[in-house]
Amino acid sequence: MADARSLLGRPPATGAWRDGDPAGDRRFAAFGEFRTENGESLPGFRLAYETWGELSPARDNAVLIPHALTGDSHVRGPAGPGHPTAGWWGDLVGPGAAIDTDRWFVVAPNVLGGCQGSTGPASIAPDGYEWASRFPYLTIRDQVGAQALLADALGIDRWSAVIGGSMGGMHALEWAVGLPDRVERAAILSAPPVTTADQIALNTVQVDTIRMDPRFAGGEFYDAGDGDGPHRGLALARRMALLNYRSPTELNQRFQRSWQSGVSPLGHGGRFAVESYLDFHGNKFTRRFDANSYLTLVEAMNSHDVGRDREGVEDALRRVTATTLVLGVDTDRLFPVDGQHRIARGIPNTLDGDEAVALTSDFGHDGFLIETAAVDHHVRRLFAV
Repeated sequence: MADARSLLGRPPATGAWRDGDPAGDRRFAAFGEFRTENGESLPGFRLAYETWGELSPARDNAVLIPHALTGDSHVRGPAGPGHPTAGWWGDLVGPGAAIDTDRWFVVAPNVLGGCQGSTGPASIAPDGYEWASRFPYLTIRDQVGAQALLADALGIDRWSAVIGGSMGGMHALEWAVGLPDRVERAAILSAPPVTTADQIALNTVQVDTIRMDPRFAGGEFYDAGDGDGPHRGLALARRMALLNYRSPTELNQRFQRSWQSGVSPLGHGGRFAVESYLDFHGNKFTRRFDANSYLTLVEAMNSHDVGRDREGVEDALRRVTATTLVLGVDTDRLFPVDGQHRIARGIPNTLDGDEAVALTSDFGHDGFLIETAAVDHHVRRLFAV
């Protein structure tokens, strides 16, 4: 019922966190000019982040957790003022958990280009208006560069571990390849070495869905009233993404051909239950995300190629010095496990040699978020070395 109540009323033009909203558990770090790989510039930027645990006097117990596409810095903790959703990995992070906050100082930033406190398209530019369509194109490497500046600001020269899944796994891999001296351990979960043509195609359809919404207005929608923003395009993009995040087995077993109500969907105006499931999650998503940020982050994921300008994937992976856990899910149709096996074959020091851990799960790509007991086990193995 609480979820249903949260969807009452017209959706806002953007679900971004804005200055003046409750900060919740966020902290903020501000930086000067940032030059992107593409040669564009932000005159200054901010990263929102959250921390748990205490940094040791030697500053040698820090763990970085970058988030997935639609995640944020709120890895652990309840929903509440400033945080529209509860922590997305609370079973993995905390006292006594696999990422034990009694031992480790955990840092989780909202990614550059995001919409939950870090500088992104919904942020105010120096001219007093939102960046909107003017926000620069970002790559995964740009985002890792911003995270490195945050590490510098916190006085962290070397992470004890960088642990990420999906887009966060791209960041973890880029850290391990591009900044090997700063990473002792890495966990790359459900992420590929490159974003393939098939994956770019799936992303492109979502991007076009948002851009084709008339209320997207070329990205200049922030002055729109509630219900007049690009929520339909954003919700549809989210529904399409969910089909990649979950497996056919899970959807078929969960919903079968059941109806949402007593009204038949066979020409009588009713709906199948799976249709309502997708609608609910699409509509809920528009309350906490920004359409321009979605485009920015999807395009950053499309940029991902760990071998770009490094003589190819295999040469790049040989740069990794971190002890590495590579994990995938056997039913992942977004980033199939063969990509994780390629990463494992290329990195010199992995927990399992040339093979990635392949979790057996009906949940598809989202298995790294849902199969917490299994992920807990393997992350503990990483911290044991």
